[in-house]
Amino acid sequence: MDERVRCGWAGSAPEYIAYHDDEWGCPLHGVRAMFERLSLEAFQSGLSWLVILRKRPAFRRAFADFDPAVVARFGDADVARLLTDAGIVRNRAKIEATVHNARQVLELDRPLDELLWSFAPDPGVRTRPATLAEVPATTPESTAMAKELKRRRMRFVGPTTCYALMQAAGLVDDHVAGCWRASSP
Repeated sequence: MDERVRCGWAGSAPEYIAYHDDEWGCPLHGVRAMFERLSLEAFQSGLSWLVILRKRPAFRRAFADFDPAVVARFGDADVARLLTDAGIVRNRAKIEATVHNARQVLELDRPLDELLWSFAPDPGVRTRPATLAEVPATTPESTAMAKELKRRRMRFVGPTTCYALMQAAGLVDDHVAGCWRASSP
């Protein structure tokens, strides 16, 4: 490991370091990319993000690289297949929610990434957290996002999951002061 200072959560495993340095907080765009993040954040609910990171390649294979048009066509046989796939988190409610959410993504009146980015707070009014203790679990924006996604009949999209998505996809930048990424573009 190099000597760069990182957010406190990022130093416990090589996967965390790579995720922190290369992905977390970087602005992400594209329907497929955002559908993947939304889905993986839902699968993470109640689990360690490290479990999801380690299983991400298997998730991508299992869910057709998170192409909403393909996942939306999954039926009962696909759900049964996924429930036997040891490479992913085998939770029926989360699997069914991913398929259901793919169908809802196709019904949106605007692209998913555009919808999600509409909840990004103005970066000029946010204060960079000094410590991990200052990083919130939810915000008014994540609560509003969750409410809108639920209105659009999506599942596993509570305010905490939405805030984790906002952090992961760069809608907010919660790299703590002193972290080398806090001063990176």
